[in-house]
Amino acid sequence: MDHERKLKICLVLAVICSPVLGAEWTADVVKSIDALVGSCVVLPCTVSHPGTYLSTSRLRGIWHRKDKWNENFYHEDSTKILDSFKGRTKLLGNLGQNNCTLEIVQVKDHDNGPFCFRVELVRKDNNEPTKEKFSFVEKCADIKMIHDVPKLKLGPIKTANPGKPYTLTCSVHHTCPSHRPQIKWSRENKDDEITEVHKPIHSGIWEAESILSFVPEEKDDESELICTATFNGGMKSEEKFTLNVKRIENYNHIIIPAVAVAATAVIFGLFCVLMVKKYKPCDANSYGGQKDNKPLFLSPKSQPNPCK
Repeated sequence: MDHERKLKICLVLAVICSPVLGAEWTADVVKSIDALVGSCVVLPCTVSHPGTYLSTSRLRGIWHRKDKWNENFYHEDSTKILDSFKGRTKLLGNLGQNNCTLEIVQVKDHDNGPFCFRVELVRKDNNEPTKEKFSFVEKCADIKMIHDVPKLKLGPIKTANPGKPYTLTCSVHHTCPSHRPQIKWSRENKDDEITEVHKPIHSGIWEAESILSFVPEEKDDESELICTATFNGGMKSEEKFTLNVKRIENYNHIIIPAVAVAATAVIFGLFCVLMVKKYKPCDANSYGGQKDNKPLFLSPKSQPNPCK
């Protein structure tokens, strides 16, 4: 009986513990990512396990070199971290929430990895690791070093209309969401509106975006707008844009002379009509003259002469 009882207890414990301590643990780590030398980079990582919830206090996350488990890029005990990485790495995620994301600051040329994640279960009483350790060396991250700051993107490029709202967007891709680039504009008008957007693109790549909205005036035509992004570490990238503002057409130089000419013509025409009426020739046969060579019987004194 005792033997059967012990066997049943072992089976029950196996059923309870196997979901947590089994081989079903998995991790998803970005395979390759760019990093700006002198700035920072974030390696996205998620870890999952079957069974019930495990608190962060029961889990220990370690990032190590692929072929050398004792060469740690990150460890909660800083004395176990490689000297070249001390003070430059930390876990951004909460292991209890399946987040094992790693941040590296002050990126150097030799920080190319591969970076592999390992998780250990620790005891509640003394925080010592148990024999249960899971390393995911088949899913490690490689870092590609870049020395030139990413190029900014400006748009949409179009002609502005005076007095009407105008919007211009400046954006840049990066791989350090914990210290995203700071984007500034050369315009400093108090009425301008600036909206900042930060969103993930894919596989650890993020986009920082600044949207400038303002109402241009004619005096802004041919003015220069400068967008500057400052990355963690102090590196800067900028892009310039010459604003074209459509001018309001002024036809006064055509309308005023035309109206003046028309008015002059009208006045001259009226003047001519009056002069013609005043000096129109009289019909001599109608007033005191002769008709058919026969003298008129009316005396000139008795007939008024309008031609006088």
